[in-house]
Amino acid sequence: MNALALNEIVADYGTQRVLGPLSITLARGERVALVGRSGTGKSTLLGVMHQHWHRQGVALMPQELGLVPSLSVFHNVFMGRLARQPTWYNLASLVRPFRHDVAAIRPLLERLGIDDKCWTATGELSGGQRQRVAAARALYQQGDLLLADEPVSALDGPLSEVVMTALTQAYPTAVLAMHDVELALRFTERVIGIADGAIVIDAPSRTLRAQDLLVLY
Repeated sequence: MNALALNEIVADYGTQRVLGPLSITLARGERVALVGRSGTGKSTLLGVMHQHWHRQGVALMPQELGLVPSLSVFHNVFMGRLARQPTWYNLASLVRPFRHDVAAIRPLLERLGIDDKCWTATGELSGGQRQRVAAARALYQQGDLLLADEPVSALDGPLSEVVMTALTQAYPTAVLAMHDVELALRFTERVIGIADGAIVIDAPSRTLRAQDLLVLY
C-alpha cells in the first residue's frame, strides 16, 4: 500500500455540511487517532475513508459492530473473509465449519478472552464481549489498513489494553476514532483532532499530552 490521500473532501447530510473541506494523507506504517467529541465528524470521516480506500485492502470495524446476533461468535468472525472464498464454501461452513478455519479463529478468540463463547450466539453476549468479537473479526480479516470506530468504547482498562495491543500489532497502518485520549496517545503515532467537521489538531502523538486534547471535548 502506498500513501493514501483525501483531497478537499466534504460530506453533507441534506443541506447541512458536516465535514470538510479537508485533506489528509496517510503513510504506510502510520497509525492515526481521530479524537474529538461525538458528532464532530469522526465517524463520517471514517466512512469517507472507507468509500475512497476500500479497494486498498481495508478492514473495517464500525461503531455499530455489524454483527449478526443469531449467528455464533465463530461465524461472525468467519465473516471477515467471506469475500475471499466461494459461496459454496461459506454456505458449507454455516452447516459444519472446516477444521482449519476453527484452528485459525480460536486463537484470536483466546487472545481476546472470549474463546469460551466460540459457539454462543452473538446476540447473547454483553456489549464488551460483542466488541471483542468485532475486533476478532477485524484481526481475522487481515488487510493493509484498519479503520476502526471506537474499538474499545465498551471495555474496561485491562481489556482495552488487550484489544488495542492486538489491533495495532496486526495493523501497522490504521485510523482509529477514539474518545480515550490516553489510549490514543499511547497506541498511535499521530493524532488528528476534529471539531465541527474540520481538522484543528494534526500532530505527532509524542509531542502531545492528554491535556492538549481535552479542549476538544
